[in-house]
Amino acid sequence: MTTLKNIFAWLFAAWAIFVFIVTLLVAVIPIWLTNFIKEPAGTEIFRKISAVWMRVFLTLIGCPLFIKGRRNFKKGETYIVVCNHNSMMDVPIATPFIPGPNKTIAKIEMAKIPIFGLIYKRGSVLVDRKNEESRKASYTKMKEVLAVGIHMCIYPEGTRNKGNEPLQRFHDGAFKLAVETGKSILPAVIFNTGKVLPANKSFYLWPHFLYMHFLEPVEPGNSYSELKEKVFEIMKEYYVEKAVSC
Repeated sequence: MTTLKNIFAWLFAAWAIFVFIVTLLVAVIPIWLTNFIKEPAGTEIFRKISAVWMRVFLTLIGCPLFIKGRRNFKKGETYIVVCNHNSMMDVPIATPFIPGPNKTIAKIEMAKIPIFGLIYKRGSVLVDRKNEESRKASYTKMKEVLAVGIHMCIYPEGTRNKGNEPLQRFHDGAFKLAVETGKSILPAVIFNTGKVLPANKSFYLWPHFLYMHFLEPVEPGNSYSELKEKVFEIMKEYYVEKAVSC
């Protein structure tokens, strides 16, 4: 049974790659043109195009996405959105469906992929994690992004969670950014992406319902370490409570 499932998962993965490439070629020129639109409007139009693209892609690969909690984004407010990270599928569903213009902190290596790199760069603040100057520059860039009314999406676990715990321990960056800028943290909990694209398997995709729940914003306060622990506990408790029903 396991062997049969792996064969089907391989076929689903091949189909998903084909669909992604075809839909990418349709989306790339409209997305590239958004570079010439003044911010934050350019990023918001990019997000809306990406949302249409991802809705089509997710539907065709059998992974419909259901979103809850959009009302937690208050009009006129800019947030640091923090998401759990279980799979390569997290970024394609987070950025397009965060209400309002947003950018994601992302690895610079992915921007080198032909054609896809154009879209990747458009929605990201790029960072070379091995380079201290790059990390400092990206931190400054995130402050600039927030200052013009664009949300920042950050994965505080840093890398995909390959363990058995609901969350890995959080890094400090998102929470220092919140305290220094005065922007609230808005937790987002993503479900089932690890079932679709498991972090410990290659060329494997299994169709499944996906869910992304936006929780209530958390004000930064004065201590980034306290903020980090508070948000960690909120997200962990929510994940454990809702995972069974998702």
